[in-house]
Amino acid sequence: MRSLSFSTGSGNVLIVNMQGFIDCHCHISAGDFDKDLEEVVENAKKAGVLALLAVAEHAGEFEKIISLSQRFPGFIFPCLGVHPVQDVSPEQQRGAALQDLDAALPIIEKYKDHLVAIGEVGLDFTPRYVKSETDKDVQRQVLIRQAQLAKELDLPLNVHSRSAGRPTIHLLKEQGVEKALLHAFDGKPSVAMEGVKAGYFFSIPPSIIRSEQKQKLVKQLPLENICLETDSPALGPEKQVRNEPKNISVCAEYISRIKGVSLERVMEVTTQNALQLFPKLKSAIRP
Repeated sequence: MRSLSFSTGSGNVLIVNMQGFIDCHCHISAGDFDKDLEEVVENAKKAGVLALLAVAEHAGEFEKIISLSQRFPGFIFPCLGVHPVQDVSPEQQRGAALQDLDAALPIIEKYKDHLVAIGEVGLDFTPRYVKSETDKDVQRQVLIRQAQLAKELDLPLNVHSRSAGRPTIHLLKEQGVEKALLHAFDGKPSVAMEGVKAGYFFSIPPSIIRSEQKQKLVKQLPLENICLETDSPALGPEKQVRNEPKNISVCAEYISRIKGVSLERVMEVTTQNALQLFPKLKSAIRP
């Protein structure tokens, strides 16, 4: 155990004996971090981040994520997968298609021994991406194939489920998925509890401080099913401001307040949860 100090956001600096935080879902390969990545990583470590999971959205960023994991070994851990929403251009997006998966699979196969999870995968039924039931079915097929792949490789899934909480949990259960992290879950607490019964974990981002839905979710979820994430550069404490892994303490502190337990307890349990779900991270956690 070591002492870490960080701002709680209220102007106070808290010193707590703890192992450290694990950011279970982060887009560290995003272009937003290209200019100051070293500083971002250094600030994350100073804030007590022991490890972060770098998730992918499409095959085009797989090599970059692997390269970042090699540049920061034992700190950045790679997850490769096809996100349910794909960019056509900076202004236009569409639902994932099977050809997106075809481009991704050979690269996942190449790096399978380096991966800690398959992700970011999932369903996104936001109306602007889904025009018909056919669109939903294609997304389901892409997720099913990746769920099967994760089982073959004995890896957990790092899952997106925007506007599709119940269908995502049902599909994971139907596919016999036992190890899954549902990141930034936007559904009802009652739906999340179906995931808890299936043994799934839910990661909470710093945007909890401005999201009544996330606050209600944390009230209901057992701490034993909660992990921490930043989803950097998105879902930060402030809207439209680049989020960073160092903000992990914001969600941890807010969870401790909602649950009425110490920050140290939140850190200890969420870190243990992350290690249980992502056992390959254990190389990063040294007492």
